[in-house]
Order: sequence, then C-alpha cells, then structure tokens
Amino acid sequence: MVKGKCDRCTKKAVIDLPYGPHQFCKEHFVRFFEKRVRKTCRAHDLIAPGEKILVAYSGGKDSAVTLYLVNKLFSKVNEVHALLIDEEIEGYRDRALDIAEANCREWKIPFTRVSFKDEFGITMVEVMQKTGAKKKIGSTCSYCGVLRRKLMNQYSKKLKANKLATGHNLDDEAQSILMNVCEADLKRFVRLGARAGVSSIKGLVPRIKPLWECPEIEIISFAGYEGIKFYEEQCCPFKWQAKRNDFRAIMNHLESSYPGTMHSILSFLKQVKPKLAAKKKGVRTLNSCKECGEPCNGEICQPCKLIKRIVEKKS
Repeated sequence: MVKGKCDRCTKKAVIDLPYGPHQFCKEHFVRFFEKRVRKTCRAHDLIAPGEKILVAYSGGKDSAVTLYLVNKLFSKVNEVHALLIDEEIEGYRDRALDIAEANCREWKIPFTRVSFKDEFGITMVEVMQKTGAKKKIGSTCSYCGVLRRKLMNQYSKKLKANKLATGHNLDDEAQSILMNVCEADLKRFVRLGARAGVSSIKGLVPRIKPLWECPEIEIISFAGYEGIKFYEEQCCPFKWQAKRNDFRAIMNHLESSYPGTMHSILSFLKQVKPKLAAKKKGVRTLNSCKECGEPCNGEICQPCKLIKRIVEKKS
C-alpha cells in the first residue's frame, strides 16, 4: 500500500520506487518513465532523426511498451514499423500476436508478420518434440532465440530498417550480466549494452534497447496507466527449460532485499565495458553463411546448423 504524496506535486502517490526512494502520482510516474527512456536513447545514440526503426513486437508487455514509446516519442521524425514473429505455439503466441496486430492497427503502425513454419519449415512445437535436456541436442529455448534473431536481422534488412528495437529491460540486462560473469563468457559480456552486439559489422543491423534502464515492474505499471493492452495470460509453455530462470530468481531476491541492486549491476557494466573495448584491436569481420548468406563466424551460421540438426532428428 503506497502512502504519502507524490514527490512532484500534492496529489496522492500511487506508486513507490524503493531504490530512489521515489513516490509518484500517475501523471508524474508516466513523465518520469518516458523521460528515462528519452535519456537512454539520447545518451547511447539509439535513434537518430530520419532513421527507420523496426520494433520486434511479440505482444507481451515489454515489446508493447517499446513500440508504443518509440512511436510516441520518435515517429514525427522517424519511420516506425513492427515485426511480429510467430513461432507457431498454438494457444500462446497466436493469442499474443492477435493483440499485437490490434494494437498496431489502433496506433496506426504498419507491421509485418512472419512465421517459423513459412521461414524454416518447422514450428517451435516440432522443435520442442526433438529437443530438451534428455534429447541431447540443446534446449528448446536456445533454438527459439537463435532462430528469432536470424529472422529479426533478415527482416530488418528486407524492410530497410536502420535499427532494430527490442523490448529488453533492466531485469533482462542484469540477469545477462550475472549469467555471463558466472559462465566466464567475456565475449558475450562485452556485447551487452543499450546497443546490443557488434553494430559495425556489415550485414548486421544494429539492435537497440530503449527500455534498457527500466525495471520490469515499472513497465507493467506504465502499461496499466497508459492503457496499453498486452498478452498476460500465461508464459511460454517451454520457458521451464531456460537456465535464465535461476538467474531471474537470484536477481529478484537481491532486488527485493537490497533495492537498487539491478541499477548497480548495470552501472558496473557501464564502467567496465569501455575499458574492455579499449583493449580490442583491429576490426572484426564475419563470413557469409553458405546456406543463407547471413553473417557468421564459420562457413555455416548457427541457425542453419540448428535447422539441419532438427531435420536430421525428424528423419
């Protein structure tokens, strides 16, 4: 129960942010949230005037708020387009994308909907049947993530987008930082940030995270106050396989016990990453996949390898 008045006016506070601590009424929380997103985009040069921004929109809360704000804050000087990827999980993704399409029409944002079945010849249900811990060819979540990223990059180029915006938030980033530290994965660690990956490589469209500094709980509150509809009935039915679940539980416990922990972890990344980047020498180049032409380290890209693995398993 939130008690007291808003920090900015005499109205009763409706939300409490313990890491501040801050207390805001609805109006000033919305302003606070939008100002932070603007600041993130400006500080990290995420969106420049005249660029076409493609937003990966799943129908969930994070991508819904990302699309809503990118359109609200930048559409006057930028072109905004939504990409809806259907992994063909009946009863889950189809329902989420129905909401996504309705929002796009209401907000007058053009969208493109693509499916795993059309693009790869398989559905995530079929992938699930062939993967998992006991199948020894990888978890379902690892396949889904790799294949989604492939489509996002392909369609960013196909739709001539300058940037690809995703709904990754502060919780996601803090979990990723901790995961990469625990796994001693320095290569992935240095690719984290508001501008994800390596944006200077030919063939890779820069990926940006406008909600990079926004906690998940505040995204839910913002969506509620702004009347943004999103799919919230259930999580992905295959989510139980993800290693990230354990790190999410750890971060939630730390944030609950020590408010501001996630912001501190993000601050650690901000301080360390420039020092690590300064030690890098030369310009990184990639090959073109012999199967699909997408950038990759070897001769065949990881998505094509995974598809081949599934096809062989089916046969």
